[in-house]
Amino acid sequence: MARLRARSRRGPAQSHNPMPEAAISEALARRKRRDGWFALAGLLIMLAAVLTLVLLLAQLLVDGLPRLSLEFFVEFPSRFPQRAGIYSAWIGTLLVMLVTAFVAVPLGVAAGLYLEEYARRNWLTDLIEINVSNLAGVPSIIYGLLALGLFVNRFSLGQSIAAAGLTLALLIIPVVIVATREAIRAVPRNMREAAYAMGTTQWQMVAHHVLPYSTGSILTGIIIGLSRAIGETAPVITIGALTFIAFLPEAPIGGEFPYINFNWLDAPFTLLPIQIFNWLSRPQTEFHANAAAAALVLIALTLCMNATAIYLRYRYRRRVQW
Repeated sequence: MARLRARSRRGPAQSHNPMPEAAISEALARRKRRDGWFALAGLLIMLAAVLTLVLLLAQLLVDGLPRLSLEFFVEFPSRFPQRAGIYSAWIGTLLVMLVTAFVAVPLGVAAGLYLEEYARRNWLTDLIEINVSNLAGVPSIIYGLLALGLFVNRFSLGQSIAAAGLTLALLIIPVVIVATREAIRAVPRNMREAAYAMGTTQWQMVAHHVLPYSTGSILTGIIIGLSRAIGETAPVITIGALTFIAFLPEAPIGGEFPYINFNWLDAPFTLLPIQIFNWLSRPQTEFHANAAAAALVLIALTLCMNATAIYLRYRYRRRVQW
């Protein structure tokens, strides 16, 4: 016991070896220099990326801006570059996005709501959550191959607007589910407990408290998912999207009763990314100018959708008072 006490008394004194103040200052200075070099490297990488983007946009503006006119939006594709337009391409894009939103939004929001509020915590729920998170990062060409075997061949939808809309809906459903879950998870738990304390049922709590407070973030995730879908090319090429269409599908709304027409779902289609790809594959420089103009239209659509998401998120967050 005496030896242990003596060793314990000597141990701290022998192990205590304070660093000199100069060494501490040198170590701190060395760490600050490393932080400075790392921040400088990050800044240079960011500037290089921004400069590349600015140069690409400038090149698109120089090449495509002279081709932007009203005739460019209302003319069909043509073998003459001066007469070619994007009429069938942007109409097809809007119709495909309509089918995509009609399928992906209710399914994605409902699935996210169920997983976050109703599903029991067990191994099956954990497996579903892992698969949903993994599906959000799967390359889009995989969804195209799946749609080719399922929608085009198995269900005999062919190269139609319905097949394209369902394909892109599969692509963004995981994104909508993840965005919905994150938005619902952001609602404080005391809001739910207060609703239960007032005697509400679970559905009343979700419908009147959780969903209204998370609507802004859910809409933001939906629009971001649609912004991704509007620029996808690989899945729709896989299912057989046409590169040249000089006609429009039937209008969804007709002039006679019942005023709703579903024949347009079976019509062939083309999209803005497909039209851009077609023009870029041609050797004439005039078609390349058309591709640049169509790319500017696609970028403008994407920016408008992202701006709408930011506006909706800001507007709904102003109304939220915890």
